[in-house]
Amino acid sequence: MNYDDIAWQVFLLTGPAENIQSVTHCMTRLRLVLRHKDEAMLTGLKKVSGVLGVHDAGEELQIIFGPGRVDRVTDAFTALLSRQSAVNTPDEADNEPDAAESQPLKASTAPAATTTKMAAKSAKVGDGKALHEKIRAKNATPIKLLFKRIASIFIPLIPAFIACGLISGTLNVVGKADPAFTQTAVYQLLAIGGSTVFWGMNLFVGYNAAKEFGGTPILGGILGALLAHPGLASVNLTGEPLVPGRGGVISVLLVAALAAYLEKGLKRVIPEMFSLFLTPLFTFLIAETIAICILQPLGGFLSDCIGTAATSAIGSGGAVTGFILGGTFLPMVMLGIHQTLTPIHAELLARYGVTILLPVLAMAGAGQVGASFAVYCRTKNRFLKKTIASALPVGIMGVGEPLIYGVTLPLGKPFIGACIGGACGGAVQAQFMVGAATLGISGLPLAAATDQIPIYLLGLVTAYIGGFIATWLIGFDDPPEEK
Repeated sequence: MNYDDIAWQVFLLTGPAENIQSVTHCMTRLRLVLRHKDEAMLTGLKKVSGVLGVHDAGEELQIIFGPGRVDRVTDAFTALLSRQSAVNTPDEADNEPDAAESQPLKASTAPAATTTKMAAKSAKVGDGKALHEKIRAKNATPIKLLFKRIASIFIPLIPAFIACGLISGTLNVVGKADPAFTQTAVYQLLAIGGSTVFWGMNLFVGYNAAKEFGGTPILGGILGALLAHPGLASVNLTGEPLVPGRGGVISVLLVAALAAYLEKGLKRVIPEMFSLFLTPLFTFLIAETIAICILQPLGGFLSDCIGTAATSAIGSGGAVTGFILGGTFLPMVMLGIHQTLTPIHAELLARYGVTILLPVLAMAGAGQVGASFAVYCRTKNRFLKKTIASALPVGIMGVGEPLIYGVTLPLGKPFIGACIGGACGGAVQAQFMVGAATLGISGLPLAAATDQIPIYLLGLVTAYIGGFIATWLIGFDDPPEEK
């Protein structure tokens, strides 16, 4: 696969360079903030080789490539954008294409993507745009945007969780198969590597949180380090020694957000000539005092509540709780409230080394696979069959967006079938309290990071079968073949 060519095709549709305000990426998506976008652009992007789907999130255009591929495409796209920006500098206005010149270029470079026939097919079974627009409008509330901001703090940490989680999961399997291996230096070094992310989590979360809330990132980082400093154990303020790390990432989020707002306020009142050294000093001292006296105890209380609630709900509710959580996760995604679960996963990982929520919620994606396969078996629409055939492999690997926005959501009833499949799989995971030592992945790859691989696979197959049977019985309105 030629990633430079993919990047060029994306640039031709989203450019010129002046139209692209920012470029970022997560585990599966290239995220662009554009000055202008239209339906022709979205339709064309869906037809670019390697693109698994397109999600218009309002302020951000998300192009789905899947794990691994998105990193290479983003690197190529960023390099291409830098070269184009260097050519079209403000001092070289004569070289800048105006809107009238650039639009024909985009249209002419992707004729296959803009034909009436392909656009019509895509609009009906390719993206579920009408439903998607309504969902996006409902999700643009202040509280849900805050949830999204908090979730974005943890997105850069996902590769670390995956690496360390897969190491821990693999060692768990090997250790059970060969107990003698656990006494070797190789095992012990790998075990240290698998737990490394937890030793640095406070720093990373504090750094990212301060950056996200508009403060100086390194100040958030050192405040996060302060809350986990082992020297706190030797300090006695209220008759009992302080507890290093109390409150976990919850405390770090609170103090980093506070520091960011403090810093912005101090910059407004401290004279400019003193701001360089007084602003960070006072920000740290004030935030440190409030953190130790108020925020860390508050974070500890919230952390205890989260850990107790999650383990008690699944421990006492078992399959029933798993059925409810697995069946409602897809609607939670549609409502935008799934963002609240990211810090909860991180907190459970920090407290227990595993999150028992992720295997349950991951079954929603497996239900999508089963539901989509049922649609594949029953539909007469060749374009829909082609869409499912291209999206099923990545769905099995845990990338569910192409199936959600390209198949089940536009068709309606299969989305319900997918929820039922996720509920069935979630019941299995919760009944046996399967834990995962990572976050950011789902589907088949998550099996390697779980502490009960056979049970996880059983739940995965249950979700596949449940989604298939439910969708087969519920049925759907098969879209007619375009002539």
